[in-house]
Amino acid sequence: MDGNDEHNIDGRLHGDQPEMGEKDNMLMRLFFMILIAIMINLSQTVLAFITVVQYVIMLVSKGEPNERLADFGTDLGIWIAKAARYQTAASNVKPWPWTDLD
Repeated sequence: MDGNDEHNIDGRLHGDQPEMGEKDNMLMRLFFMILIAIMINLSQTVLAFITVVQYVIMLVSKGEPNERLADFGTDLGIWIAKAARYQTAASNVKPWPWTDLD
């Protein structure tokens, strides 16, 4: 990964986050927090699966990773980070599917 890619990822994680109008009331926030917690659990399962698939691909292709899986892993990691920011009230911006994936 070159320096420009690292800058892009850093911007996606820490750059300007569009704040969505007014805050949710506490009951709605609880609903979204529970739903996002379930989605984070699902994303960890997906991450474990693509980790195994990527390892098998690397075994077969003499250590060369699949670029599409690597990029997907980066996007998934960024989504998890944004979800964690919402869960911990570091941001009021809900992750995808309520906002753009980036």
